Amino acid sequence: MRKKSRKFDEIFEIPVELSTNEPKLTITGFERLLIENYKGILEYQDYFVRVNTHIGIININGFNLNLEEMTSDDLLVTGKIEGIDFEEICDDDKTK
Repeated sequence: MRKKSRKFDEIFEIPVELSTNEPKLTITGFERLLIENYKGILEYQDYFVRVNTHIGIININGFNLNLEEMTSDDLLVTGKIEGIDFEEICDDDKTK
């Protein structure tokens, strides 16, 4: 079933992030980060933001961080972004 949906996506040129729950990150300079397909905000400080996604957690470090715009699918983080790291969710089914 998964192969059929991927083939459909390829034929109609549907981006992967739209047909799956994978997050898409768009970074503009060191001051703007747009996260698409996020699940929720786990922690928010002006120097640290943790965002939950379907495949793991995105950690954003910096100064004067703000959650500028939020919709049910998109999150815009602004401020002085110094680092981004990821915590992958380990699925037992994937390791077998």
